[in-house]
Amino acid sequence: MPQIIPIRDLKNTSEISQMCHESKEPIYITKNGYGDMVIMSMETYKEKMYILDVYDKLNAAETQLSEGKVLDAQKALKSVREKYNV
Repeated sequence: MPQIIPIRDLKNTSEISQMCHESKEPIYITKNGYGDMVIMSMETYKEKMYILDVYDKLNAAETQLSEGKVLDAQKALKSVREKYNV
């Protein structure tokens, strides 16, 4: 369940840092009752960015597949082996 805290609670930086590391989820900050910011630990940020990168690559691969931009696996391996003398 997402944690939501008011912006005035950001004064307790050590407590907020601990919350970020314990929850391993983003913490939503509100200002005057409306969403304003999101904070998270570096570990959580790196994980989210990694997953986003994977989804981007999968999307690109699906686009190439639907456009017919594919190679025969055996021909591609043969080409790589010839190029690198493997």
